[in-house]
Amino acid sequence: MSSLPDSVSATLYVVATPIGNLADLTERARQVLSAVNIIACEDTRHTQRLLQHLGLRKPMLSVHDHNERERIQQVKDHLDQGHDMALVSDAGTPLISDPGYPLVQALRQAGHKVVPIPGASAIITALSAAGLPTDRFTFEGFLPHKSSGRKERLRAVSQDTCTLVFYEAKHRILYTLADMAEVLGDQREAVVARELTKTFESFYRGTLMDIHAQLSSHEDHQKGEFVVMVSGNQSPSPASEIDTERLFKLLLAELPPKKAAAIIAELTGENKKELYQKALGWKDA
Repeated sequence: MSSLPDSVSATLYVVATPIGNLADLTERARQVLSAVNIIACEDTRHTQRLLQHLGLRKPMLSVHDHNERERIQQVKDHLDQGHDMALVSDAGTPLISDPGYPLVQALRQAGHKVVPIPGASAIITALSAAGLPTDRFTFEGFLPHKSSGRKERLRAVSQDTCTLVFYEAKHRILYTLADMAEVLGDQREAVVARELTKTFESFYRGTLMDIHAQLSSHEDHQKGEFVVMVSGNQSPSPASEIDTERLFKLLLAELPPKKAAAIIAELTGENKKELYQKALGWKDA
């Protein structure tokens, strides 16, 4: 790969590709895709369109959620033979809610060089224009498909004070927003980005209830790919006395009273001796 001065033989390049607008491909990514011997990709048909746009013809190897672990040895063999490879997903940065983690982990453990080629990412693109705090944020990826699973995950992050970021598909976006409004509160501020960098790019701002209404108003608003960003909890609730008591009793079922009291004292700031006496009282009862 003489056209890449910083390249090393038998390297896997993790290449970020555009999330919509093909003009967002970086010059370095273009150089790498031109120079590698093989491209590992999530969907060969999708990547073929990108290569045609670049005027390239390259051997491709499909690496997706259903075959990734089986492909690891094949990728290792190519690298061992001195074939530089690029790993791309359908859009954005590989491994970020996309396939690639088991492969990259296995290659690093085997001593192969893995080089990131940065570029587009829907998370960062959405946050940069959302107008929500970005000094701290939590990326939760896709929520579970079923409402019960979504609500359970949302309850787990409901007290987080940082911005929450999710991906969602068009056929679940309204259901997800409804569950968010129920669990996080319908007045929680949020921003939903749709079809980023594409022709119909849209941002919807307001409360979760407002945004649900905006997307419900026309079926076109429900088309495309979504990034949902929810403001953090501005007034997180302290652990309630009932919750603390329940936790204390659960600990007592597994630990000596003194140890359980020490843990609760550390969590709540309550007096350890008084908690110990309370524990003894529960034990006697």
